[in-house]
Amino acid sequence: MENFPVINLENLNGEERKATLHQIEDACQNWGFFELVNHGIPLELLDTVERLTKEHYRKCMEKRFKEAVSSKGLEDEVKDMDWESTFFLRHLPTSNISEIPDLSQEYRDAMKEFAQKLEKLAEESLDLLCENLGLEKGYLKNAFYGSRGPNFGTKVANYPACPKPELVKGLRAHTDAGGIILLLQDDKVSGLQLLKNGQWVDVPPMRHSIVVNLGDQIEVITNGRYKSVEHRVIAQTNGTRMSVASFYNPASDALIYPAPALLEQKAEDTEQVYPKFVFEDYMKLYATLKFQPKEPRFEAMKAVNSF
Repeated sequence: MENFPVINLENLNGEERKATLHQIEDACQNWGFFELVNHGIPLELLDTVERLTKEHYRKCMEKRFKEAVSSKGLEDEVKDMDWESTFFLRHLPTSNISEIPDLSQEYRDAMKEFAQKLEKLAEESLDLLCENLGLEKGYLKNAFYGSRGPNFGTKVANYPACPKPELVKGLRAHTDAGGIILLLQDDKVSGLQLLKNGQWVDVPPMRHSIVVNLGDQIEVITNGRYKSVEHRVIAQTNGTRMSVASFYNPASDALIYPAPALLEQKAEDTEQVYPKFVFEDYMKLYATLKFQPKEPRFEAMKAVNSF
């Protein structure tokens, strides 16, 4: 198996820019995931977010999680739940960080700063995709914009040690519905896997890296040149895995459709054209079909259009 793609963003500033863009293109076409190093987010901030996330879980969430799963029991395979403890933060179009209970002021401040840095990195990453696709700078950001700007939020998750990992997934296999996802993951406890050529491949834990993966909307806008990829989290017997995943998604009212310039490039091809839809309509469908294959979701949106 070839190595998981690791992109050094520092190399964009010199002679290696072309080779680095090629690395990103290969990762988008063949993996749907890549790992960023030298991404410009201060390493001390990453350490602070990790420390405070783990402290918050131990103080406020661990007991609740243990009580919740003790009532379930793990006698047989569990297919309708995930072995995870989560909460969600919204950053854009408006923040709800001040409304989330049990967060220390230090944690709120760190997450606000982290979100600002991640928003910038998400938009820079989208522009790198635009450059590779031959789209004008800002095309993907504008495609996501709608009337109020993008939706941007963070899922903070902990995957506790599991006594019977063969009976339950940390998080069941799925593709992400949205745009581009940036993940700060535990650098010691692994568990995240992606599906590549029919095999599950580990996304390697790496200190201070940001893992990027592409959501369904990127697949639609690129008309399938880039793919969202199925991924899952395996429950582990040893240690609690931290995951701070931030989702830079289209606005609810954004109209999503394949970029016309990419369709022109493929004018002679007979390959399928992806559907056109309002992002909120896709999300309503996704809410009921998250853990099922994405292709029927795309077909359903086409059917709505033709109707």
